[in-house]
Amino acid sequence: MAEKYLHSDITNLILRAFYKVYNQLGYGFLEKVYENAMLIELRKLGLYCKQQEPIKVYYDSLEVGNYFADIIVNDVVILELKATEGIREDHLCQLVNYLKATNIEVGLLLNFGLEPQHNRRVFSNSYKM
Repeated sequence: MAEKYLHSDITNLILRAFYKVYNQLGYGFLEKVYENAMLIELRKLGLYCKQQEPIKVYYDSLEVGNYFADIIVNDVVILELKATEGIREDHLCQLVNYLKATNIEVGLLLNFGLEPQHNRRVFSNSYKM
């Protein structure tokens, strides 16, 4: 890879795990099955993972919502897992909103659909209020 992206060392390992899980399980399971399998593979690679980590959303310093990140890896990458026909814009917006609500700058959307798909999003802390 000619260019080095923020946390590319970790995201490369995550993508390796993603394709391993997809190739073994294939298409058709619920997201939770893929989530649990991803945790196994990521931990085999020596990565620290938190599952269903709460994310609080604030407006004017007041809490206005709670969400849960599927997996947070090494406290620097949020994984949003899907098992749908394809990646949609609202899936990407959901991932970016998780990044906006945390100090984490890198997110990966991993779709275990008919064909494996992934998308990377970055939201720099310098843009966060």
